[in-house]
Amino acid sequence: MNQSAEKLRQYAQENVVFILQKLMEDILAQQPKNVIDWSIAWLDKKGRDIVKQRQKQNVHSSSSDDEVIELPKRPAAARKQRASISAEAYGQYNRKESFQPRVIIKTQQQKEKIGKRLEQSFMFASLDQREKDIVIDAMEERSYNAEDWVIKQGDNGDNLYVVDQGELNCFKRFIKDGENKFLKVYYPGESFGELALLYNAPRAASIQCKTDSILFALDRQTFNHIVKDAAMKKREKYVNVLKQIELLSMMDPYERSHVADAIRSANFQKGDYVIREGEQGDIFYMIEEGELIATKTLSQGQEPVKVFQYKEGDYFGELALLKDIPRQANVVAQTEVKLIYLDRHSFKRMLGPLEDILRRNTEKYQKYEQYWINQGK
Repeated sequence: MNQSAEKLRQYAQENVVFILQKLMEDILAQQPKNVIDWSIAWLDKKGRDIVKQRQKQNVHSSSSDDEVIELPKRPAAARKQRASISAEAYGQYNRKESFQPRVIIKTQQQKEKIGKRLEQSFMFASLDQREKDIVIDAMEERSYNAEDWVIKQGDNGDNLYVVDQGELNCFKRFIKDGENKFLKVYYPGESFGELALLYNAPRAASIQCKTDSILFALDRQTFNHIVKDAAMKKREKYVNVLKQIELLSMMDPYERSHVADAIRSANFQKGDYVIREGEQGDIFYMIEEGELIATKTLSQGQEPVKVFQYKEGDYFGELALLKDIPRQANVVAQTEVKLIYLDRHSFKRMLGPLEDILRRNTEKYQKYEQYWINQGK
């Protein structure tokens, strides 16, 4: 490294890395709605305090950074580890060592089993076969008993986990009440623990085994070199789409990110039928781009009539899933359309807390249907 680059690296380490690290930790802990304004206020107040405290430390070697930013105290070894982890984010001034993927010996049957689980997990959907083979070789099988904690909120994280057998509960502690809130259950084929690796941040939630469980653990180094970029781009894309869906705007960012992991996408041309009246339905759709209409047969022997108009940010298909009934209308693309969707299992599991809202919203269809019935009289 030339002298100029070395000076820049040293400057970044002494004046930039530590402040960005603390800012990232506080953003993830507080999860402000307006990150830009919140960060400016943070830098103006707490950021200044941290810099002053660091200057005192350089002279007196006194109090710890953890006390200054009001985070839980961690052992000195953990703080040292945190600094090394955060360094991954700063490009050429913290170059990664050459990557040598680990290989944990497995039977062909074990490899095939892990491969099937990877196909079920959003996190690995963008990998080609060569990359999947590297991930499979690097994964380590781990067994846990019911009530064991796999990860705890606030801890450092070095592994992503894929569930092979068992069920695990996810809890998150919020600043305002300090109590653990139950968020969801993880089932076989799902993955967790990636947030700490994606953002070089402390664990965002705690995961406890609900039953005896078998997990596949993927190390940080393999994740960073093989999985991270593809997974991050895909997740960020769908999180941004989900923010535009009014129904999901009230969800916690952590919950929304896991909805993003479960969704799939589909494209339709103008005139295509997305769903047909009378068919069994197993899919809940949300509109990323385009316009569609709902048509319904109001009287036997008559042509279906338009009963509803859909646009970007709307959703449909929930009636069949909520009430376990056939599709109540046709939905037809009026333009080229991009949709994202959840299957029945993911819909029930991820949108369960929103079920009351969805049921109330079904009234709008009944009102439109009655309107068109009256028009035909």
